[in-house]
Amino acid sequence: MGKVALVVGASGIVGNATAGLLAQEGWTVFGLARHSAIQRGITPIAADLRNQADLTAALAGVKPDAVFIATWSRQANEAENIRVNGAMVRNLLDVLRPAGSVGHVALVTGLKHYLGPFEAYGKGILPQTPFREDQGRLEVENFYYAQEDAVFAAATRDGFGWSVHRPHTMIGKAVGNAMNMGTTLAVYATICRETGRPFRFPGSAVQWNCLTDMTDARLLARHLLWATTTPAACDQAFNVVNGDVFRWKWMWCRIADWFGIEPAPFDGTVLPLETQMAEDAPLWRDIAARRGLSETDISRLASPWHTDADLGRPIEVVTDMGKSRRLGFTAYQSTDDAFFDLFEQLRADRLIP
Repeated sequence: MGKVALVVGASGIVGNATAGLLAQEGWTVFGLARHSAIQRGITPIAADLRNQADLTAALAGVKPDAVFIATWSRQANEAENIRVNGAMVRNLLDVLRPAGSVGHVALVTGLKHYLGPFEAYGKGILPQTPFREDQGRLEVENFYYAQEDAVFAAATRDGFGWSVHRPHTMIGKAVGNAMNMGTTLAVYATICRETGRPFRFPGSAVQWNCLTDMTDARLLARHLLWATTTPAACDQAFNVVNGDVFRWKWMWCRIADWFGIEPAPFDGTVLPLETQMAEDAPLWRDIAARRGLSETDISRLASPWHTDADLGRPIEVVTDMGKSRRLGFTAYQSTDDAFFDLFEQLRADRLIP
């Protein structure tokens, strides 16, 4: 019998890439999501992680060897983020416990582990860059920590191995995703090209000028599989980035060139995308109708608030991956090519013209 995987959040950026890779590698893959359609070759499971009874019914007979948790639920404040997202992980692992099949749980969080939660993002005393896994937790409540604690407690109780994966900003395809910089920038660039609006960098001078990095969802999927199948990676937390660094003053021009537009000069003023795109829903419906696009609802493609949080940071963000390299993970992905691959896929799927 082949290995069985349960990918939680299978319709999202990370879950979609992970489920696809596992299926390609010969795993039997169950993809759990609340509503969205799952890609071909994956057995879909519709369930709400907040409802244990719903989960119990949906997962009856599912006995995964490995569980990949790549989802969260955005709430009104961090206290609610902690309560809800911690409970979601606990509910899942409690429901899977009776089968006794789980050998490894891989949890995807992110760099808010080092930068703080939304309510205190990039504020206070932060660890020096590049961020390293041994820098530990900030002295602030954080729903990532609640998710980790739920995994650690269940692992101690049930005897499975675990890994925690902390990507930087993700590049990958998903529709209806709450944190989606790549597609947000594609939509913004399309609007600028269609209307003649200036393609203006929305963030801070620090992000424009300083070094940074990002994470391709395909590379993260490979890292998840590697950690699940590599004994030395068991019970470890890892940073996961592409392996290159860049400045947005360079990347912004690369993205503009792909869309055939000129980047507007940057004068150091922050002009958030949430402000620039606030009234663009009718405009996008018109573009979608005229160009025969498959998604007319801009809110299912673009998440300006999240892109603004990343591009507006007043601090440098660079991530160290030495821990993974020392243990044998050597995959690399150039970030500009990751953007271009995504844009090509969005075009092929008629999500942008």
